[in-house]
Amino acid sequence: MVDKKDIKSVNKSDEIRKLASAMKERGEKPRPVVIVATLKKQGVVVSSPQVSMVLKGMGFRPRKRRNSGEVAAAKGTKPRAARSSQLSIDDLLAAKKIVEQFGSADRAIAAITALKRFEG
Repeated sequence: MVDKKDIKSVNKSDEIRKLASAMKERGEKPRPVVIVATLKKQGVVVSSPQVSMVLKGMGFRPRKRRNSGEVAAAKGTKPRAARSSQLSIDDLLAAKKIVEQFGSADRAIAAITALKRFEG
């Protein structure tokens, strides 16, 4: 454990580098959370962003994250259909038939608006 008077002389970046190198030699992946916890036990307080920056400088890159479209493709499933509030082609074809029956889109909209008033 490091004494309080020695804390001022501790180079935090060097401590992070030493620990990360040791972890890599053991075959472990140096992760900021693990490094912060280990150094805290030794009495050296570092922040996760600080560790991330030092690791980045050492050539360790963060894991790449997949976006939701890649996850669905990776699982072999189709992406989910758009929201249910969107109209399907069948809905549009039915609307077209209604408009043809009323003669114009304006008359069909007026009839639907009137019907909606009676529903409420």
